Amino acid sequence: MARLMARLSRLSRTSRLAPALLLAVSALAPVSSATADAGPVSEKPRTVVKRTVIGTSVQGRDIVAFRLGEPERPRVKTVVLLAAMHGNEAAPSQILRTLVKGRPIIGLDLWVVPTYNPDGVVAGTRKNANGVDLNRNFPYDWADLDGSYESGRRPASEPETKAMMAFLDQVNPSAILSFHQPLTGVDTDTKNPRLARRVARKLNLPRRTLDCGGTCHGTMTGWFNHTHKGAALTVEYGSRPSRHRMRKVAPDQVLSVFGAVRGRVGANPYPG
Repeated sequence: MARLMARLSRLSRTSRLAPALLLAVSALAPVSSATADAGPVSEKPRTVVKRTVIGTSVQGRDIVAFRLGEPERPRVKTVVLLAAMHGNEAAPSQILRTLVKGRPIIGLDLWVVPTYNPDGVVAGTRKNANGVDLNRNFPYDWADLDGSYESGRRPASEPETKAMMAFLDQVNPSAILSFHQPLTGVDTDTKNPRLARRVARKLNLPRRTLDCGGTCHGTMTGWFNHTHKGAALTVEYGSRPSRHRMRKVAPDQVLSVFGAVRGRVGANPYPG
């Protein structure tokens, strides 16, 4: 075929019919292996595996959870991160939104709830639209509290509480990090002190006991630690953490707690 093409090329300089014959023979030439093996261009890997509304707030706003990472990968941990349980503590939501909008996460099955109390965030208040502190409304060790820590009419009286309990029952994560402000520290009053030490080290936060001066009644972490095998942990940032820290530094620090990274789907999160 190559010799025939060369002869036709030489003839084309002396014959008016040769160019047409050359074109016809070229159409019959075999496709190169490189061209034959080339498949369709792959789509950009998805960061968000699933978006689900786990419930609605008192005022009807959606409470949204995003599933990230590699849930089908063997032996990966399932972890939940949530923020803005108190509406006036919304800065750490930036960490979770950055993870949702960033590169795919590898080495982890990760659920994030960037805004747990959407009504409180809109109003800029600690409590939900019923005036209840959601972190005093869970049914484990609930007490009838008033004032800043109003615990509701009864345990799990609030739609946000019911939604979170059902979600965590279904997902059943091995670990939860619940982000708050402004106490600057990682809670050591937890069922998994080793996890607390690791979180404090990776996030560059001090360790401290967050026991409410005695007992923290009706908290999400207390309920989960009592009713589930996994460990829930409170993480407190300061009153005004910088945007750089929330968006550029903390997201990868949080992933490093669980040995995960952001990058190419299917890559090895443990190189070397």
